[in-house]
Amino acid sequence: MTNTQGNGKAFFALWAAVILWSSSFIALKFAFQRFDPMVVIFGRMFIASLCFLLVFKSLKNIDYRPGDWKLLLFMGVCEPGFYFIFEALSLTYTDASQAGMICALLPLLVAIAARFTLGERISRKTLAGFSLAIIGAVLLSIAATSTETAPNPALGNFLEFLAMICATGYMISLKKLTPRYNPWFLTMIQAFVGTIFYFPLLFLPTTTLPTTIDPVGIATIAYLGIFVTIMAYGLYNYGMSKIPASQASSFVNLIPVITIVFGWLLLNERLNWIQYAASGIVLAGVYLSQDKQPASQKNG
Repeated sequence: MTNTQGNGKAFFALWAAVILWSSSFIALKFAFQRFDPMVVIFGRMFIASLCFLLVFKSLKNIDYRPGDWKLLLFMGVCEPGFYFIFEALSLTYTDASQAGMICALLPLLVAIAARFTLGERISRKTLAGFSLAIIGAVLLSIAATSTETAPNPALGNFLEFLAMICATGYMISLKKLTPRYNPWFLTMIQAFVGTIFYFPLLFLPTTTLPTTIDPVGIATIAYLGIFVTIMAYGLYNYGMSKIPASQASSFVNLIPVITIVFGWLLLNERLNWIQYAASGIVLAGVYLSQDKQPASQKNG
């Protein structure tokens, strides 16, 4: 396979991953209307784990090194662990479209984290873009008004930002692990850790366990478990293993736009003109931050 062909497959995988991730905001809004958020998140992890048990023996190309278990555990605790807790809480307070816009900050957070943990260069242009995107995200929250589906958008957007912090920890860990591990094996570890992580949360006093069977809710959880937890993460992990991480993380910039389209088509969500302007500021900041680094300074 030529390098061009390999890159083409990686870009296709990343495109598919961000489309599936964008759809997850809509699916979660549907699921949370029928089941408690902790039930939904555990359900998707459990379904994904069951699927991986069927193909466990076929996941090879693993070069385990002493101490890797710490990094694998940290990756899984960051995402899906705490990431999905913050995202689940976020979507009970804000619209899917707004939460999707906050995702635009992720590549910038990854760039800053990589500067301190991996020694990657971060330019003034990237810092300026990061500052602009933060301003846009703050304006997006300030301009938000409470609705039936978004009772406290400012709090919801802040919780989504905390989810992005967790996602940053996941991506930094992933960058260190992909040279030695099959991308699908790493996705399986995330599913297993997530299932164990969320099981005790089902018994919290604040968790409402289902008392009836809701076919639509169950189908939505199955979609999240199979197409988002397995396919989206697996495809993204594959893409990350084939091209520089800085390129792979930039695909996350597509999530806000795709999510807004999905929210408009499927949930009839609308932003006010100030929020659309704020969204533009976020995307402008992200675009400004995409400073091209010399190949010798990129990881992948």
